[in-house]
Amino acid sequence: MGKEKEKQELEIRNVTSSHTQDSIDLLNYVFQVTNQDLSKVGEGQMNRWKKPIMESCDIIGWFSGEKLISQMVVYPFNVNIHGKPFKMGGVTGVGTYPEYAGYGLMNDLMKTSLLHMRKRGQTISYLFPYSIPYYRKKGWEIISDVITYTVRDTQLPKPYELPGHMERVANDDADIKKAYQAFSKKVNAAMIRGDLAWEEHFKWEKDDLTACVYYDESGAPTGYMFYKVENETFYVKEMIFNNEEARRGIWNFIGAHFSMVYHVKGKIFANEPLSFFLEDGEIEEKISPYYMARIVDVEEFLKAFPFTKQANEGLTLRVTDPMLEWNTGTFSFQFNENHQAQPTEDEQIHVVELDVQTLVTLLLNYKHASDLKEIGRLKATDEAVHYIDSIIPNNQPWFSDYF
Repeated sequence: MGKEKEKQELEIRNVTSSHTQDSIDLLNYVFQVTNQDLSKVGEGQMNRWKKPIMESCDIIGWFSGEKLISQMVVYPFNVNIHGKPFKMGGVTGVGTYPEYAGYGLMNDLMKTSLLHMRKRGQTISYLFPYSIPYYRKKGWEIISDVITYTVRDTQLPKPYELPGHMERVANDDADIKKAYQAFSKKVNAAMIRGDLAWEEHFKWEKDDLTACVYYDESGAPTGYMFYKVENETFYVKEMIFNNEEARRGIWNFIGAHFSMVYHVKGKIFANEPLSFFLEDGEIEEKISPYYMARIVDVEEFLKAFPFTKQANEGLTLRVTDPMLEWNTGTFSFQFNENHQAQPTEDEQIHVVELDVQTLVTLLLNYKHASDLKEIGRLKATDEAVHYIDSIIPNNQPWFSDYF
């Protein structure tokens, strides 16, 4: 029997609580969860970690009879884009049993899930790619980087005299969330963490980490860090600071471990000048692409997008999308007195041709229009390129979550 005929006997539908164990089994297979992993954390704990997926997420699957053979999971998250909250569909749990490879099941799951996102007003989607080329072909594009660094003990900054102080706190201390909330409102592309996002961010290693908070002179939490010390290395899981004082306070705390460690290792999720901050800046740094995003609904996303005050001339975008017909076409906008995009039927003075992948990396300011034109990712006059660069806020993307 050919694959097309076999596919006709399969059914695509929502995955419900009655298929919880099937979904968990498929996730364990996709993420290669071994018996050793299960014995380490306990199968019951593993299932409890995955319970929020069944309760909170939109899960679409392909079934052979009652057997779940392929699925895609979408979390209901929110992100800050240039200071404005957007509903975001967080894609994870993407997988198909190998005996059903080549049936085109995942393409159908993606399109169905994206349709569901559109109906829920999730105009943008994020995912962590197991294959950048694969997801790029489906309309996602890189929007953030991760920089891993190694600092030797002798390179740690000398302590600064500061009015505030550090405290080690419980991992779920309310002051951590308070500091992050202030941080996430001012950094572009960041997750706006509700309870589900916090749980997902740390669920695999929270028990292994220690948390500390920097309090300023008035007692306000202005920064925090999750870390662990093992094998004479200080590992920074996440470091958040809302001002320079908090940054220096956290590094004071790291430096206080000088006698215990030989190296400090961590990750940065934006182009923070760490080497410039250190007196001896000759440190190891490695930059890698991190998360990808795609626009789910071009027109609605652009209508809500916070353009700059320079947005006062019309713009026409000719967009192609490899999967979504509603995103392929000509989108023309004029801007009102609040610099919000208003759809119009008439072609405007500035015209840009690009695909949906290029559009998302452009709007999130991961790459500028001038750079994208130079490498052939968009077509526009020099005037149009200059204009579109001027109306997109110049905020660097920052995203540290993982789901």
